[in-house]
Amino acid sequence: MIKNEKQPAIPNERIMSQIYFIRGEKVMFDRDLAELYGVETRLLKQAVKRNLDRFPADFMFQLNKKELEIWRSQIVMSKSDKQGLRWLPIVFTEQGVAMLSAVLKSKRAVAVSIQIVRTFVKLREILSTHKQLREKVELMEDKYDKSFKVVFQMIAQLMKEDAEPKKRIGF
Repeated sequence: MIKNEKQPAIPNERIMSQIYFIRGEKVMFDRDLAELYGVETRLLKQAVKRNLDRFPADFMFQLNKKELEIWRSQIVMSKSDKQGLRWLPIVFTEQGVAMLSAVLKSKRAVAVSIQIVRTFVKLREILSTHKQLREKVELMEDKYDKSFKVVFQMIAQLMKEDAEPKKRIGF
């Protein structure tokens, strides 16, 4: 029987907030993963460099300078990061995150990787459900007569994602 190891208590919301959409892929930054795994970013990168054959292009890739400038304004960077990074960040796809647990080999890395992969799956399910709901509403729109047009317009408006993020109130 496998002993039930206590997994790190990392809220799924925290992990989801660190998943970004870059080059058509859902990815996580090396620095965020290092923090979750409890290691320094440079140690994570060293482990990856020693095992490059485990990380093909669809598992991880390095941002270019243009991408970094775009994302720098959208992610929180420390004061030292704003002064200039020595190396461009590496981002990992879901498969890359799973492979990191094999490379880092600590119990924490395995537990965190499992939690991150589960969060990726949950995010995929949420996005899929949203898409299915939109498709069902569109089918109903086509099926029912014009008298329900106002109702469908209201539903569509409620389902529409906000173009601008809501402003925080307070400090």
